Amino acid sequence: MAKWLLMLASLSGLTGVALGAFAAHGLRGKLPENLLNAFQTGVSYQLWHTMALIGVALLLLRSPESTLLKVTGVLFAVGILLFSGSLYVLALSGLGKLGMITPLGGVLWLIAWLCLGLAVWRTV
Repeated sequence: MAKWLLMLASLSGLTGVALGAFAAHGLRGKLPENLLNAFQTGVSYQLWHTMALIGVALLLLRSPESTLLKVTGVLFAVGILLFSGSLYVLALSGLGKLGMITPLGGVLWLIAWLCLGLAVWRTV
């Protein structure tokens, strides 16, 4: 599982950096300020949670049987997809209804951080 989470983290890091560059160089002046800010928020949160995903994967190398760490990794990954992904689509399409998905990703991250704390308490 650690290998898969590290692979997801590397993909997320790659796309986060690429999308950040795209926002800075390709979208500036082409999107309204509020949508550009939403896109950049997605990039920022994606990259921060990519680092969290790497941390979880490294902890899994130490405790490979920890179900709680595995769940934490999945929650971080799905949170990235829902939170950041919905902000990217919202910014590029202007579909305001997609904003309803963003908080679901945020809630998954909150649960993931809680699970991470519990897993560390139990295993470290």
